[in-house]
Amino acid sequence: MEKRFTIDGSEQLEDGLKQICVRVRREVQVETERNDLEAIVLGGGYGRGEGGVLRTEAGDQPYNDLEFYVFLRGHRVLQEYRYGSALHDLGQSLSIETGLQVEFKIDSAARWRRSPVSMFSYDLLSGHRIIFGDESVFEDCEHHLDSAAIPLCEATRLMFNRCSGLLLARELLQKDHLTSEDAEFINRNLAKMQLALGDTVLTAFGQYDWSVQERHRRLGDLAADGLPLWLPDILTYHKAGAAFKLHPRRVAKARDEFALEHRRLTELAMQIWLWLEERRLEQPFHSASDYALRDMDKCPEARGWWNYLLNLRSFGAMAAVATVSRRYPRGRLLNALALLLWHAEEVAQPCLLRHLQRELQTKAVDWPGLVKVFKQIWPAYG
Repeated sequence: MEKRFTIDGSEQLEDGLKQICVRVRREVQVETERNDLEAIVLGGGYGRGEGGVLRTEAGDQPYNDLEFYVFLRGHRVLQEYRYGSALHDLGQSLSIETGLQVEFKIDSAARWRRSPVSMFSYDLLSGHRIIFGDESVFEDCEHHLDSAAIPLCEATRLMFNRCSGLLLARELLQKDHLTSEDAEFINRNLAKMQLALGDTVLTAFGQYDWSVQERHRRLGDLAADGLPLWLPDILTYHKAGAAFKLHPRRVAKARDEFALEHRRLTELAMQIWLWLEERRLEQPFHSASDYALRDMDKCPEARGWWNYLLNLRSFGAMAAVATVSRRYPRGRLLNALALLLWHAEEVAQPCLLRHLQRELQTKAVDWPGLVKVFKQIWPAYG
């Protein structure tokens, strides 16, 4: 509990975050059985010591979500059933009290020992803060520290989430007037995209690191090697995204300014998306529509009967009889996102519309309706 939450936040900010952690430790112990609770771990930027510091006239304020991982002995699904509701309610209550988004996620050390490395597991194991328990919770989990072993599908998942953020920002930009909340959402998601472009490239080259500062240094080394032509633009955006992550700012911009920045980022994101997917799937893609319409399994790493049940749960009974029912549902969402984000003006064309309706299992006939369906399904696979 002695390490810092931020790089340069005030002592008042640090003490406030520490008091939240003390409260979390006490409240979670109340909600769980003593023999079940193994550890409480703070992840995210504040857990890694690189949390965002919002400078205000009233002093430094926290900005990022607080992500607590509650490690419980026993089967994770059963413990989720037993404690999930109470921890969700606790998170809601603390979110209201603190003004921050406080989340609790139930996990188990046994699952970590047998699961492969992912971007999330690498980040958490590399930089975290133990709120209750000790480091023994991560015993025999050292394989999660190998960032070079993070598979390319994790880079695709990062782009999937950040491009989904661009899609939601585009939806807001359709409004005639942006509220302050709209502007903050758009600005935050543009900054996340700026950072993700570089992080995606680093992951593809096996150079990802848990520290945003170290990632930017490594990205600069890649740029010095002259790879590829768009990398200097990626480096510039990554610098801005890293600056926002450490020192977020609330900005007031005209809608047209946001729209221009959104368009430029969206165009560059398409180049990175296609470049990444060509490397991952070992097939050339000439455009976003070529990618979306290509009939192939976009998530070949996820196989098995579980995909069938996921399609049934996410898309309904009709999805269960479709030829793609044995494929992981994120593949359908990847296809839909590529069309909704990069071919938004063309989705009314019969060919694209039929494809989107099949992928999302919907009768929606226009871009707003299709985006609404996408938003309902995306969180389960982000």
